[in-house]
Parts: sequence; structure tokens; C-alpha cells
Amino acid sequence: MQFSQTSAAQKQKLSQKNPDDVVIVAAYRTAIGKGFKGSFRNVSTEFILTEFLKQFLKKTQVDATLIEDVAMGNVLNQAIGAMEHRGAALAAGIPYTSGFIAVNRFCSSGLMAISDIANKIACGEIECGIGGGIESMSQYYKNSMPSPDDHLMEDPEIVNCLIPMGVTNENVAEKYNISRETQDEFSAKSYNKADAARSKGLFKDEILPIRSIIRTEDKDGKLVEKEIIVENDEGPRTGVTAEGLSKLKPAFGGTTTAGNASQISDGAAAVLLMKRSLAEAKGYPIQAKYIACSSVGVPPEIMGVGPAFAIPEVLSRTGLSVDDIDVFEINEAFAAQCLYSAEQCNVPAEKLNLNGGAIALGHPLGVTGARQYATILRLMKPGDFGLTSMCIGTGMGAASVLIKE
Repeated sequence: MQFSQTSAAQKQKLSQKNPDDVVIVAAYRTAIGKGFKGSFRNVSTEFILTEFLKQFLKKTQVDATLIEDVAMGNVLNQAIGAMEHRGAALAAGIPYTSGFIAVNRFCSSGLMAISDIANKIACGEIECGIGGGIESMSQYYKNSMPSPDDHLMEDPEIVNCLIPMGVTNENVAEKYNISRETQDEFSAKSYNKADAARSKGLFKDEILPIRSIIRTEDKDGKLVEKEIIVENDEGPRTGVTAEGLSKLKPAFGGTTTAGNASQISDGAAAVLLMKRSLAEAKGYPIQAKYIACSSVGVPPEIMGVGPAFAIPEVLSRTGLSVDDIDVFEINEAFAAQCLYSAEQCNVPAEKLNLNGGAIALGHPLGVTGARQYATILRLMKPGDFGLTSMCIGTGMGAASVLIKE
């Protein structure tokens, strides 16, 4: 897939600063906890979100009365957390005068929450809002699959939308001849990059340490609660090799394993967006300018190819080319689908997921779209263009573009 070269004039046009611009004032996340056995395994999403938003407000020093709306992505909670996450926002100190909307577009939910707030600012509904995501796969993952109506299960469209994500990745790997060896090599690099970034402290600035509670049994079988501070990602591992990953058993009968797929995880992330004129008037530091977001549909049975179509769509809308993008964050739901998407779009490996991706860090479903913003902003230099993207369950893809200031 080829893209036309973009003139310097187009990049200059997008770089211009206008009072009505949608700008990013701050983007932070929690450390990502391992599902079922990590530091967030015993606490609810409203607990995580309350603790995180408290620290988010403290860190940004934003006047909470300016926040007119909060959009929070979530996938697995009943009713996508519309009640408890609104409550968490209030408990954290955001006033009741601020609205709240729960968003679920599967793995892009965090990005869709950002897009929702950005669009409201762009069209004049609000001037300040928070978009983000919260997920506890530890608490809700096991009971997340729907119980379809038997009368409809003969319809192939419905059946295809219910295919397990791992199986859709097998379909991508088989259709596009992506070998197990290639997937394991890609995954090992993700682990190695994340481990190096963690050891160098490169995630420290994007992570807000928050309180959690661990419940264990003492020697007498009595339940004991211990309060801890969670400040380090729990997914990255040291010394991962493709050879080591090659020894893992396939999970779906093909080439997909626990080692070349994203990890089950818990966490939260949020992005503070404002109209430029408001940010400047109030003296808030502007990190980046939000440019655009696009969502597209693809065949459900190969949902992982979503970024291969969402990326050219958002680039076409902005008049940019792949060569104009300095840093890419493409979610590693699975190695095969990420590899295919990157190769189809001619994304250079040296620009992709520089600090590792979801294979190493984890993929708390509703959080990833916002987590990518917290990460990519630290990887971009002033004037750089960044692009985030992910595949989406039931057959979609999403992508967004921003420029660092």
C-alpha cells in the first residue's frame, strides 16, 4: 500500500496554532497490572479510577471546575461502568456539574473517549474535558462473552462477530502467511524494548503511582488486607528470546500463543484536552495538538487487519503520508495482526512501538487507546507528528494523529 508524498506546506498548515485548536494539556496512566495475579487483582474498576483521577487532578493542577465532560472507555463491566465510573469521577474531586459518558468500542474505547471529548471541543460544546479508559480484566474478563440467541446463530454475520479474537488472529496469520517464527521474533523484540525502557526509567514520567489493596490469607487461613503503592508495570520480563517463546504451546491450534499475544491486564489512563484559547488563558502547558481520528470497518473474521485500513484513512484525511509520521504506536493485540498492518502501511520498524507494546506491557482493553497517548507524547520531540492505531473486535480499526508542541 503506497501513500503520496505530502508537501511541506501541508505539514506547516497542520502545525499552525489557532485559538480554536483542540490541544492536549496532559496524558498519564497507571502502571499496568498483570491480570488475575497482579497488584490490582483484588480491587474494582471504580477503586482504580478514583485513586487514579485523584492523582491525575493533583499532578495536572487543573481547576476541576473547568472540566465540563468526562468520557471513559471500558469494555468488560456491566453497562460499561456508566454508574460506578461516574461515581469515581465525583469521588476523585471532579464536580457534579461535569458530565460523564461511558464508551465501548472494544480495544479502541480509550481512543474513542479522547475523540469524543476532542470533537465536543472542536464543535463548541465544551472547552475542557477528560478522555480515558479503565479496565479490570481480573474482575470481569471471565464472564465477558455474550450468550447469543440460538435463533440467530445461523446468520453468518452474527457468527463472525462472535469469533474469539485469538481465532481471528489465526485467520490473519494463515491468510497472509505470517509464520510462527516471525511472530515470536516480533514479540521478543517487544519484550526487550519494554524491559529496556522500564530499566532506564522511561515510563516513570507517564505513570502516576496509585494506591491498591492486596488480599491474602495468613497461615491460619484468615483473610488479610495489605495496602500497597503500584508504580511499576508488571508485564515486561527480562531476557525474553524468540527461541524461548517458540517453546510455548499454541492457544488456538495454530501459531498464536501466550507469548506472541497481548497480556490480560488491569489499569487506567486519561488525557486532559482543552480549547487552545482556554489553555493559554489559564496558563496550562500545551503538550500537543490533536489533529484527527478515523474509524473504519473490516471483515469481522480478520478483525486484526483494522490498522492497515484505519491508518491510510486518517492519513488521507489529514493530507499526510507515512513518511511524515515520526512515531507510531500500533497496538499489539497479537503479533501477526500488528506485523501485517505495519507492513501493509510501510511503517518503518525503527519508528514502531519504541518502548514495546501490548505483548510486553499488557492490554487492558478500554485503556489502551489512552495509554498510547501517555506513551507517545514522551517519545515525540517538538514538531514531531505521532500516530496511534489499533484493531477492534467485531471487525474495525481506528487511528489518530497528533503533533507535539
